[in-house]
Amino acid sequence: MRLTLKIWRQPDAATKGSMHTYEVDDVSEDMSFLEMLDVLNEQLNTNGEEPVAFDSDCREGICGMCGLMINGKAHGPEVTTTCQLHMRSFKDGDTITIEPWRAEAFPVIKDLCVDRGSFDRMIQAGGYVSVNTGAAPDAHSTPVPKPHADRAFDAATCIGCGACVAACPNASASLFLGAKITHLGELPQGQAERDTRVLGMVAQHDEEGFGGCTNIGECAAACPKEIPLDVISQLNKDLRTALRHA
Repeated sequence: MRLTLKIWRQPDAATKGSMHTYEVDDVSEDMSFLEMLDVLNEQLNTNGEEPVAFDSDCREGICGMCGLMINGKAHGPEVTTTCQLHMRSFKDGDTITIEPWRAEAFPVIKDLCVDRGSFDRMIQAGGYVSVNTGAAPDAHSTPVPKPHADRAFDAATCIGCGACVAACPNASASLFLGAKITHLGELPQGQAERDTRVLGMVAQHDEEGFGGCTNIGECAAACPKEIPLDVISQLNKDLRTALRHA
């Protein structure tokens, strides 16, 4: 395939960015999206131009580092991570617009790379348990009802990629926050800090500049791990309870 790529280029956080257009040839439908960007960067290197900076790590849909806005959609036209998106989802002659995550709380570092440290700071504000949970052989010592265990596992699949924030018109991180609150709130080990967890994480969410949730649902639609929208309801329920206890 021959493709036209319109890519956001920004040399650093302090410099204004702009869209640049590139042509790339010999793209196989079997390539992943990131492999296609690798081909573009080889072409740019050959021409003595600065390659496009983008994040990636595992390239197996596990770590979430690869997030991009592709034709206005978080991770692109398929419900998957960018690294697991393949070029068979596009056709010869297509024009593809590629941008970094769009959110004030995810400032651009360079080109398509953004700083998602705000997620880390939210986890530091309460997304953990401090009780001693033992080693692997002790996992059966505290029984967890299967419905609770299943919901905790479903919520724990969140990889913190930020697609929910990028897709939300308000740049809210409520789906990410709800997944972390629900994951730990369903487990007995997470009960000791349940109130302080939600209060701390919500306060950090607001301090980072994320917007408020208005239940549009774009976050769940864009989530590559299909985190359900009802984790936000659980977040709100836990927050109301914690505020009553405060």
